[in-house]
Amino acid sequence: MSLTRRCLVGAIGATALAFGAWSAIAQDVQFPIRDVHLITGFPPGSGSDVLVRYLGKELAEATGATVVVENKTGAAGNIGAEYVARSKPDGHTIYVHAASSIAANMHLFKKPPIDVAKDLQIAATINQQAFMLIVPAASPHKTVAELVEAMKAKGDGGNYAFSNTTGRVMGRLFTDAADLKTAAVAYQTDLEIVNDMKSGQIDFAMMNPVFSLAQARSGAARILAVSTPERLKSAPDYPTFGEAGMPNLVMLSWFAAIVPSATPKPVVDKINGHFNAILAKPETVKFLNDNGGDPFISTPEEGQALLLQQIDDWKGYVEAAGIEPQ
Repeated sequence: MSLTRRCLVGAIGATALAFGAWSAIAQDVQFPIRDVHLITGFPPGSGSDVLVRYLGKELAEATGATVVVENKTGAAGNIGAEYVARSKPDGHTIYVHAASSIAANMHLFKKPPIDVAKDLQIAATINQQAFMLIVPAASPHKTVAELVEAMKAKGDGGNYAFSNTTGRVMGRLFTDAADLKTAAVAYQTDLEIVNDMKSGQIDFAMMNPVFSLAQARSGAARILAVSTPERLKSAPDYPTFGEAGMPNLVMLSWFAAIVPSATPKPVVDKINGHFNAILAKPETVKFLNDNGGDPFISTPEEGQALLLQQIDDWKGYVEAAGIEPQ
């Protein structure tokens, strides 16, 4: 056996032994040992808040711990992200948020409060979901083409709503692709958008699937397009932007359980295991599908690698949308 091969075999053996020892440590670590706080960057009653509270209930049942959901809203999720990054790194404070959104914030703000790549660690990925273009139920527009034609006729008199980072960028990319002068209107909460949709004050909105599907099912809105490359398995009736003639409008949002970067790996692995077990449950799959998402199970290492990739991707998205950092 060559020296190189002996070294390789030795390295593989050492890695296997180390992995086995680390797995034993992960199994032996006591977690949780006190109340777990799930932090959401969205207000109570929002689509994302519904997701976090569902996961909180499931996590409490799985661990026997008390799980408290806290709403730390504002600054497009930066307040919640900073709160968790500065919290004690023991795994008991977890940010359940759109990881794609906190990646985007690195480029949407001139001075982000934290360095997401260095200060946060993905403990578990949760779901992947599309953003949706919706119009009020009373709108005469049944297709993207009809909406674009009407917005061109309105010039700068038209408007659209959004309530988060992804909706903001998607809206800008859509109006640029369609060569529209439609004005963007930022909202703090989804509920405010519901009220203005009902009163006819907005022409369309770029919204998360939880909100969009809820409004469509209640008869308050109509979904015209989704931002996935192919139709959603969980919502196959809605066409993609590609089908509407805009193949470059593809954007996936994904949620994750996120902890401070200094959290010990055995604790991170424990959190990953708990969330993965929750995501494997048929009732969780149904819940996510009903809300326009698909379960997304990965290791902490895979999740962190995706976060780093998304930080790079969002630099291009923000530049393409022509958005100046705040």
